[in-house]
Amino acid sequence: MTLKIIASQCTSCSACEPECPNVAITEKNGTFVIDPKKCTECIGHFDAPQCAAVCPVDDTCVIDNAYPRYQPPA
Repeated sequence: MTLKIIASQCTSCSACEPECPNVAITEKNGTFVIDPKKCTECIGHFDAPQCAAVCPVDDTCVIDNAYPRYQPPA
């Protein structure tokens, strides 16, 4: 699964963007979005998704069940 940002809760503070090790977070139309093709849930980089860890608004960066869980290369 990848993560997504709940647009209605995003304050556009930009705390998440520089923390993403995969450069998966960008600003779009005044809010931030996560590219599901780039998001790895920070697996291989951190113990927890950094966007969720640094976001000042609880439950704004959440699992997007529309995508399968990231599988690191073998």
